[in-house]
Amino acid sequence: MKQLSRIGMDTSKRVFQLHGVDASEQVVLRKKLRRRELEGFFAALPPTVIGMEACGGAHHWARALQGLGHEVKLLPPQYVKAYVKRGKNDAVDAEAVCEAMSRPTMRFVPVKTAEQQAAQMLASSRDRLVRRRTQLSNAIRGHAAEFGLVAAKGLDKIEPLLARLQAEETLPDLARALFASLAEEYTQVQAELTKMEARLMAWHRQNEPSRRLAQVPGIGPIGATLLALKAPDPHSFPSGRHFAAWIGLTPRDHSTAGKTRLGVITRAGDEALRSTLVVGATAVIQQVRRGRGSPSPWLIALLKRKEPKEAAVALANKMARIAWKLMVSGEPYDPRHAVAAAVGQTV
Repeated sequence: MKQLSRIGMDTSKRVFQLHGVDASEQVVLRKKLRRRELEGFFAALPPTVIGMEACGGAHHWARALQGLGHEVKLLPPQYVKAYVKRGKNDAVDAEAVCEAMSRPTMRFVPVKTAEQQAAQMLASSRDRLVRRRTQLSNAIRGHAAEFGLVAAKGLDKIEPLLARLQAEETLPDLARALFASLAEEYTQVQAELTKMEARLMAWHRQNEPSRRLAQVPGIGPIGATLLALKAPDPHSFPSGRHFAAWIGLTPRDHSTAGKTRLGVITRAGDEALRSTLVVGATAVIQQVRRGRGSPSPWLIALLKRKEPKEAAVALANKMARIAWKLMVSGEPYDPRHAVAAAVGQTV
């Protein structure tokens, strides 16, 4: 086999397709491997550059191949799609990865450590429990409304509603038993969520960047933890705007012929992180509209010309940029910088 310049690898649960080229871009390797054969094959190869899509299991294989002396590059799947030629199979996908990783402007995903993945698992587990609690609360409200019992908005109204349902003598025995089962499940989810949030807060207190990020108004411990978990390498973003775009908080650009057309936000990136930032920004705006807090001149001017929901997204964008700056610089949050920047823009 000729000296390999790079290898593109299409991964799956059991089958791995390889596509390798030499320095003259000639194809010298097309091979399909089973899972048990993969590490032995790469252990026998001299160090080379290997590219994979950043999908399920990619970080594990990246660490394994790095341990064998290879350089591994993980590519966002949406950036590889443009290099897929006609048809769709494992060999075509591996060739597309090999081609995409050679582009000088290609963006790559940092390889996560096992500890970083474990911390992300903690955040996703909390998100799963929150969704399950919401599903249960909606089910309880919906079933209770069928029997003429309703409650005001808020999670704190669910347990009193369940108590009323158990005390309601007009309910059929079957309905009472089912509501008791829902109450037991809801209590269990609440207990699991409390434990998960305690673990998340313990991780937050031990992580110095997360503690600094929590000082930003609207971010808080949960948002700071998600930022620190989801963006372990902020230096991979050239600017705060690139970071906000990665989260999906920048307008969709569809400009042509010199005409600028900006649409709604792209909603790219991590939905949980983006949602947390927007919710935090909404909370800040609610406080400002009630006359509380010390809002910056920029935010006051924004609320005068924009609807609250639009202002919340714009504020979330600004929060993402501030978070990127804090993560890159290592500095603590200083609200005077925001005020000085706003004053400078109005001068």
